Amino acid sequence: MVKINMRQMKVNQTGVISDVKAKGELGRRIRDLGIVKKAKIKIQGRAPLKDPVSLKIMGFTIILRNSEADYIDVEVN
Repeated sequence: MVKINMRQMKVNQTGVISDVKAKGELGRRIRDLGIVKKAKIKIQGRAPLKDPVSLKIMGFTIILRNSEADYIDVEVN
């Protein structure tokens, strides 16, 4: 598996969260959304200007800004 930043993932690509580097309030918010290590995710789509990104995690659809996705590393096939 290759480790990349979530911002680099393509639409319909799947992976497993390997690290959440955000600290403080942003880190807590990201983890509260269910974005934690070993969670499986799928990129569902991106806005026309590539920001924000829509992802599917644990059966839920979540929208993140690219500035938030920068703190998340994912292992992809």
